[in-house]
Amino acid sequence: MKTQMDRRNMLKWTGILSGATLLQSWKYLDTWDRKIDDMAMNGSPARLCYNENPFGPSKAMREAMIKGFDEGYIYPFQRISELQAMIAEKEGVSADHIVVTAGSREGLNAAGLTYASNGKEVIACAPTYKSLLTYAAKFGGYINSVPLDENLTYDLTEIEKRISSHTGLVFVCNPNNPTGTLLPADDMKSFCREASKRTIVFADEVYHNYIDEANYPSMVSLVKEGRNVIVARTFSKIYGLAGIRVGYLIARPEIAGRLRNNLQAGTNILAVYAAKEALKEEAFLKMSLEKNAEARNFVYKMCDEMGLEYKKSHTNFVFFRTGKNIEKLIPQMREHNVLIGRPFPPLTDWCRISTGKMEDMYRFGEAMKKVMA
Repeated sequence: MKTQMDRRNMLKWTGILSGATLLQSWKYLDTWDRKIDDMAMNGSPARLCYNENPFGPSKAMREAMIKGFDEGYIYPFQRISELQAMIAEKEGVSADHIVVTAGSREGLNAAGLTYASNGKEVIACAPTYKSLLTYAAKFGGYINSVPLDENLTYDLTEIEKRISSHTGLVFVCNPNNPTGTLLPADDMKSFCREASKRTIVFADEVYHNYIDEANYPSMVSLVKEGRNVIVARTFSKIYGLAGIRVGYLIARPEIAGRLRNNLQAGTNILAVYAAKEALKEEAFLKMSLEKNAEARNFVYKMCDEMGLEYKKSHTNFVFFRTGKNIEKLIPQMREHNVLIGRPFPPLTDWCRISTGKMEDMYRFGEAMKKVMA
């Protein structure tokens, strides 16, 4: 009994301390986000810092939003239901599995509030996308942070070891942001199937469209099996709608209902019109993938020529090692009118660069040569 209590107390304090450390880290990272926002609004920099798709929205999406203005005076509930049905058909589930959100972030926040607040624990690797973790911590959640493995990939073995009765949710960003790395398909599916027997598993798949591996499975297949799995998707990335704010979650109906009740605002009617059109946009999606591959290959070639280590990416950004402190590199690149990603501790001598239009990639390449000389 004493051993169990000691272990429980140890886990409690580990969660408190790691949560406190991460809260301090988030304040520091938010400061960098604000700095980069300020930089982005001044002049005409090569904006390669936020993993946006500069080719969107497409002409058809823009026209759809203009049409949506005619209904700007009404609440969007019926149109959201129509989008929900379209997404459900696309994903092969019934509509009650779908939660339409204002970008994937609202869905992440809702999951953090629903399953990882008020003393519950959320387990995730670091560095990773922090929105769910940040929101859970604001509402009393404990963050159990697991280092990435030597390949800068999620350490699923270590995460599974740490799951306990205190764990409200496990968060897996795959492909991971900021490293761009992808878990082996069988490992990811096996982990989610087993872990979901003990807790909720949140699979963040916002970069799924960029995965190069043929037939790489989505964890939606586990949702269809009735598992305790939540999958996040967005229209922000491949469809170029980051400023419009629309995304969705897929989960079994009981979980989806709880998440829906904890949405903070919901999306708007213009976003719904854009998303409905986006679901039809095969040509634009194909073009976006081709442009992304061209820019990504440019970064690979640059790194090879400069002798810089990088990770093969399954996203619209590349993570590479400069050997320079990122806090110094950001302002140095800004002097050349190029914006790069914020710090991702503890990998502070690595840099995340988003893909963009080739003219901006060339500007980035020239700036890197000057800064690294």
